[in-house]
Amino acid sequence: MFSTKLSLYLDLIRWNRPAGWLLLLWPTLSALWLAAGGFPGWHLIVVFTLGTILMRSAGCCVNDVADREFDKHVKRTAQRPVTSGRIGTREALLVGAVLALAAFGLVLTTNAAAIAWSFAALAVALVYPYAKRYVSMPQAVLGVAFSFGIPMAFAAVKGDVPVLAWALLVGNLFWVLAYDTEYAMVDRDDDLKIGMKTSAITLGRWDVPAVLGFYVVYLALWSWLVLPALTRPWAWWLGVAVAGAQVVWHGTLIADRGREGCFKAFRLNHWVGLAVFCGVLLGV
Repeated sequence: MFSTKLSLYLDLIRWNRPAGWLLLLWPTLSALWLAAGGFPGWHLIVVFTLGTILMRSAGCCVNDVADREFDKHVKRTAQRPVTSGRIGTREALLVGAVLALAAFGLVLTTNAAAIAWSFAALAVALVYPYAKRYVSMPQAVLGVAFSFGIPMAFAAVKGDVPVLAWALLVGNLFWVLAYDTEYAMVDRDDDLKIGMKTSAITLGRWDVPAVLGFYVVYLALWSWLVLPALTRPWAWWLGVAVAGAQVVWHGTLIADRGREGCFKAFRLNHWVGLAVFCGVLLGV
């Protein structure tokens, strides 16, 4: 009984699909290194790594409750624990609340600025699941939610959030637009039937060039913002080159808009983030 319930909870938080929290982790760690001008200390690394995993897991709980009626009509999501009825909505929300409180406990070990901004991060995370009903490109809302680790990291290191942090958030938002549009392209046919709003539907036949354009804007903006803070710019450009090569590959994966290729491109996006983080890590 216990093992069955644990298995359901792990499925609920996508434990076997770490790509989701890695997409949040790499820009957050990049921000930590930039804010600290180098190694930020093990305390902050542990806090933000565990906090990222916990908050992403909590977000999955809220998202599945919010989308349970829609997910029944989507091939890829029909068997999720909440959608299939194997976990009740109250139980799922309780699991999410426990995970979010655990993440908040970690934030309490930092400073007042990070604690204050954590409430804004939570608010954005709660808004996103419902944005898909009203916003033509809800991926932009997700972009803010998935990028909020950046100002949080600066707050934890410096005690405030400089303009650089917000500019990096905007740049990272374009990366989220790129990979979550790839994700939305997987479910486009199902989403059209149930009236869900996504960037893949809004962009229509311009989806593929838009995704590639989002990647370019992300890498260009981060290059402009990050280079002045680096002592070894060659390391950054090496990271960008590796990330850029992956972007070109992703372009081939999504070119025919097939479900398998689009989903593969989305799943492998954390390697783009890792390349960028390595550019920061080696460059500061």
